[in-house]
Amino acid sequence: MTQIDHDGFVQAVGDLLAAWHLPHAAGRTYGQLLLEPAPASLDHLGAVLGLSKGAISTAVRELTSWGLAHTIAQPGSRRLLVEATSGLDTLLQASQDRARMLVRMLQDGEQLTTSPVSAERLRDVTDLFEGYVDAGSDAIRRRHPVPH
Repeated sequence: MTQIDHDGFVQAVGDLLAAWHLPHAAGRTYGQLLLEPAPASLDHLGAVLGLSKGAISTAVRELTSWGLAHTIAQPGSRRLLVEATSGLDTLLQASQDRARMLVRMLQDGEQLTTSPVSAERLRDVTDLFEGYVDAGSDAIRRRHPVPH
């Protein structure tokens, strides 16, 4: 196992999520959130990561849209705390929601095809993502079986 320090970890998570087409700042923010012992303020994250409050705010919005983080309102204040989402279920559910939206869009696109070749190609892609959604749903059900 290789040794990695705090900054190296944060940078590595940023690089990895950038490869997944998330902004590098969002990846670094996620890496930092994973290491935080408690929910963190945007100011704290900005200071630790050397990013502006605007960059942190944008990163947090991106992370919450992907289900990787969630915000916690502070009573009597406009300030938010943010923490990394824990658990496979939350991450898988966010991915499932995005995939379901794509499936609906692909199904809508089927009526736009003008040739058997494009119709078959679109159906193959739709089938692939429907399979992904089904597999994810099965994984969630196995983790949380409904009592009989």
